[in-house]
Amino acid sequence: MLVVACIKQVPDTTQVQIDPVTNTLVREGIPFIINPYDTHALEESLNLKDRFGFRAVALSMGPPNAEAALKKALALGVDEAVLCSDRCFGGADTLSTSNVLAAAIGKLAATEELGIVLCGKQTIDGDTAQVGPGIAVRLGFSQLTLVDRIEALDLANKRIRVRRKLEGRYEIVEASLPVMITVVRELNRPRYPTVPMRLSSVDAAVKVWNNEVLQLDVTSVGLKGSPTWVSRIFSPERDKGEIIGDGLKNPVGTAHLLLDQLLAKDLLAV
Repeated sequence: MLVVACIKQVPDTTQVQIDPVTNTLVREGIPFIINPYDTHALEESLNLKDRFGFRAVALSMGPPNAEAALKKALALGVDEAVLCSDRCFGGADTLSTSNVLAAAIGKLAATEELGIVLCGKQTIDGDTAQVGPGIAVRLGFSQLTLVDRIEALDLANKRIRVRRKLEGRYEIVEASLPVMITVVRELNRPRYPTVPMRLSSVDAAVKVWNNEVLQLDVTSVGLKGSPTWVSRIFSPERDKGEIIGDGLKNPVGTAHLLLDQLLAKDLLAV
């Protein structure tokens, strides 16, 4: 049975800068990493491989340099890595991205029984949390989001039970396979590649599927298939802070001073 982990190569947001003139991301010299949430999806695919004998596939959509992320997945132990890359896929929003990934997953499932698709709950460069559910809708799969634990997996009856992390509570949910699962960081701790696996991944092949392979309508992918687009990126303006009173030395006096200033500026209702 097949488990597919969808991963995305994203810029390291700790080093992202914005061009003040063009209001676009400065990409030159910025390192790229696997989306942190996706590393947990990838790790869980490897756990399923170790425990139940799944064949693990890492899948990504992006430019040719996204092969680097898939090479890391191969170094960790996935059996196959597939990159969906074509000029017509460029400029995709979450809708057209899910169209491409769903088509690639469908192609994988055409030759092998598919059990589980894993995605990180969201990406750090978009934070939309839409691609995973979008894949599920297009494939007609059950979707289990915000999963922090796989409670049980019954391959004979093709059933899975998971725990979802919600605000202030947990929820136990069962679904039939095949299923799409989006995961949170608490699910597991990603492993590190061994030296032999890292060395073997250097020469390992990453399959590249363009639109000649997937045969999608070009109006449904990339910029043409995206009903939304980014018009501008900017850093929020923040007022400079100020130090008021003596802080911890005189907390009561500082609190009174702050209240007096807020009242004077009509910022506090009385």
